[in-house]
Amino acid sequence: MTEWDVKKLRILRTLRDRGTVTATAEALLMTPSAVSQQLTNLARQLGVELLEPQGRRVRLTDAAHLVLRHAEAVFAQLERADAELTGYLRGEAGEVRVGAFSTAVPALVVPAVRLLRAEARPGPDVRVREAEAAQAYELLTAGEVDLALSLAAHAPTARDPRFSRFPLLADPLDVALPAGHPLADAPALRLADLAADRWIFGGSGPWSEITTAACEAAGFVPEQAHSAAGWTAILALVEAGMGIALVPRMASREQRPEGVVMRVLEADQPRRHVVAAVRHGAESGPAVARVLAALTEVAESFR
Repeated sequence: MTEWDVKKLRILRTLRDRGTVTATAEALLMTPSAVSQQLTNLARQLGVELLEPQGRRVRLTDAAHLVLRHAEAVFAQLERADAELTGYLRGEAGEVRVGAFSTAVPALVVPAVRLLRAEARPGPDVRVREAEAAQAYELLTAGEVDLALSLAAHAPTARDPRFSRFPLLADPLDVALPAGHPLADAPALRLADLAADRWIFGGSGPWSEITTAACEAAGFVPEQAHSAAGWTAILALVEAGMGIALVPRMASREQRPEGVVMRVLEADQPRRHVVAAVRHGAESGPAVARVLAALTEVAESFR
């Protein structure tokens, strides 16, 4: 394989731009003889003639211009690498590992990454790991993720000295009804109006508790017709007319079958609270701080 010497390629590029060996030497703080020697060595390494005499000067050969066309791509990549390395040394880049529950990945994490990529300065390399609420904190404690997105009801308390918590949003819970439901178009719909309906929610875990707690606050215990945990399955069951379900707005933004009607429960206003957490003190790191700021900005769009 041909040996490409970046330092010597830079000398060749400077000669192309400056026109003479003397001007090249001045620009690079070298002697003219050193410039000539380096270019002679580069020609030997590449196995082609790079310079040819033109009166008392030299000019680049066609082979030299070919070499520089390819070298420009190398120089551009090195500039990008240098910029990212500079950001890393300043603490602005680097890697941030995020553990997040399923609906938070498309609704919060992905848009936050897009915001970071749109910024002019290099951003952190965000690595995502989907995890349930409790597991996210286990991963955070074990040092396997740097930032956890979870539900406040299933997160350690704000007094836990291991973590710093940051409220992101109160995610409204809307009720999903099949399009043909008698109350699909009813004005001022309340949860209590749906007490006799058959409900769809998980058999255990946070979503089961959130659904039952919201219904009990409205004065009834929901009859569970079907048990499902994934939103695709839940909404498919609703569309088929097999029951109704509470669905977080974060999830319904990403997916909603045509045969499902989402109704806002303005009188009840059930919500689930989403929080971010890091190991205490980690929030002072610029890379983590930038990811938190991006997540907060995305969360604002839900309010």
